[in-house]
Amino acid sequence: MAKGSISKYSPDPHVATVAALIGDPARASILSALLGGAELSAGELAAHARLAPNAASAHLSKLVLGGLLHVRAQGRRRYFCMAGPEVAHAMEALSVVAPPTRIVALGQAQRAGELHYARTCYDHLAGWLGVAITDKLVLRGELLPIEPDAYQITATGRRFFESLAIDVDRLRYVRRRSARQCLDWSERRPHLAGALGADLCRRFFESGWVERTVAGRAIRVTEPGRAWLLQRLGIEVAGLSIS
Repeated sequence: MAKGSISKYSPDPHVATVAALIGDPARASILSALLGGAELSAGELAAHARLAPNAASAHLSKLVLGGLLHVRAQGRRRYFCMAGPEVAHAMEALSVVAPPTRIVALGQAQRAGELHYARTCYDHLAGWLGVAITDKLVLRGELLPIEPDAYQITATGRRFFESLAIDVDRLRYVRRRSARQCLDWSERRPHLAGALGADLCRRFFESGWVERTVAGRAIRVTEPGRAWLLQRLGIEVAGLSIS
């Protein structure tokens, strides 16, 4: 084998294959649109990526075959979602090292501000809001950071999460890590992910403390949510993008 060449028998994962899929700007745009965790139709994804329907279909097929997306048919329509939290985690990690987008329009700046403030990262809370909640739970001793990138739920934390109707014992039997640190691309600090992060995010939506915006994966804190955050966690969100 020539010096510097890579053996086809290398035991390393085929990172280059996945990188090639994500590395195309159109496919990266499609994946970013799905980071909120929702299913979107082929037409919606084509519009988001500014692609013709045929071009979008070709990119979506590659992402499905590459294992990054799942597709569900409903009548004549096809709906796509990320294949799992690992894909979202990879996209979030790449966003941390990616150069920032150049802001050239007022609307673009507003959308960027909303994403930085509060968004969903697949199925957990991210942005300033997600990091603020995580920081508070660590400060209060409900979550204990452990190496390399996880949290341990303390006895105090168990009582807090169970007060939110989150079954902590159930988390031990799910197929994903219970409480993981996910490095937030906009805050450059970790927010809570994993099965616990997903349950907490779901509780926020079910309680009406946050709601989705009309478009994109940005979320808004509602008035009841603002009151709960202040009373239960001491987090003041007044003055931010609240509706």
